[in-house]
Amino acid sequence: MQEIKATMAGSVWKILFKEGEQVGANEDVVILESMKMEIPIATEKAGTVKEIKVAEGDFVNEGDVIVVVA
Repeated sequence: MQEIKATMAGSVWKILFKEGEQVGANEDVVILESMKMEIPIATEKAGTVKEIKVAEGDFVNEGDVIVVVA
C-alpha cells in the first residue's frame, strides 16, 4: 500500500482519478495550487486508487496523506 502525501502546503486544485481506477507508476493523481503555482503530485508505483482523502478546494499541509494506492 502506498500513501501519497502532499509535498507542500496548498489547496487541492484538481483530482485526476477516482477511487477504483488504475494508475501507472509516476503518474500524476492530484494537482495542488500554492503561491499561484500548480504542483503535480504523482504515484511512486502503479496500482489501484483505494481512497481519496481530500476534495477539490481543500487545504492540505506538507506531509498530509491525500491518496492511498494499493
